[in-house]
Amino acid sequence: MVAPPDDGLLRARALTVTLHRSPALADVSLDVRAGEVVVVGGPRGSGKTTLLRCLSGQLVPQQGEVWFRETAVHSLGAAARERLRRGAFGWVGSRPDLVPELTAWENAALPLLLSAVPHRTARARAMEWLGHLDIVRCAGKRPHALTQAERQRIAVARGLIAEPSVLFADEPTAALHRIDHDHVLRTLLTVARARGVTVVLATSEPQAVAGAADRGVRLVDGRLDDPPAVTGTDAEGAAACSLSV
Repeated sequence: MVAPPDDGLLRARALTVTLHRSPALADVSLDVRAGEVVVVGGPRGSGKTTLLRCLSGQLVPQQGEVWFRETAVHSLGAAARERLRRGAFGWVGSRPDLVPELTAWENAALPLLLSAVPHRTARARAMEWLGHLDIVRCAGKRPHALTQAERQRIAVARGLIAEPSVLFADEPTAALHRIDHDHVLRTLLTVARARGVTVVLATSEPQAVAGAADRGVRLVDGRLDDPPAVTGTDAEGAAACSLSV
C-alpha cells in the first residue's frame, strides 16, 4: 500500500461510514497541511464528529482511506491506532470528561503520566500549560470545584500537553456561555498556532472562528458542501486574541 502522492500531513480519501443504518459520511475527501487550522462546519448531525473520529483513528471507515504522513491509519489494528493517537494526536471534545479523583494539573498531565513521563516533569509541563490558559490558580482543585469553563480549559491543556502533531477539537465550546465560549475557543487556536500544532476543529458556528482559521469546509448530510464555510489569515488569527504564549 502506497501513500497518496501529495504533501499533506493528514489525508482522507473517499470516506464512507454508515451508523445505525444511516449514512454518516458519504465519499468525503480532505487534505490538511502541517500547521493549518481547518474548521469543519455544518449543522448538528451533518457528520462532523464522525469525520474527526475517522481522521484521528478512533473509527475505521467502512470505505476509504486515512493517511497520517506515510502511515495508513485505516489499516492499523486497534493497539497501533491507540499508540498513534497517544503519540501524534490530541483531542478536545464538547465535554471535558475529567477524572473526578484527580486535581486539575493531574488531569492536564494525564497523557504524560500514562506514557510514564516522570511525575515531576509531568507536573512542570502541566503547570506551564495551565499558565498559558490562565488557570494556574486551579492547579490543586478537583473538577467538582471548578466552573465549566475552567474544566474545559483543562481539557484543552490535556489535549495539547504532549505536543501533538494534530489537535482534533470536536465542538470544544458547545457547553459554554458566550463569553467563555469565545475566550476558550480563541485561546485554544492561538496557543495551538503559536506551538505549530495543526488543528482540525468541528463547530456548528464557524463564523465564531473565521478570523483565526486558515480555511474551512462544510458538511451537509455527510457530504462536503461548497463553498467553504470560513476563510481567514494568520494575521487575522493573531489579532483575534492578545494572549501571550
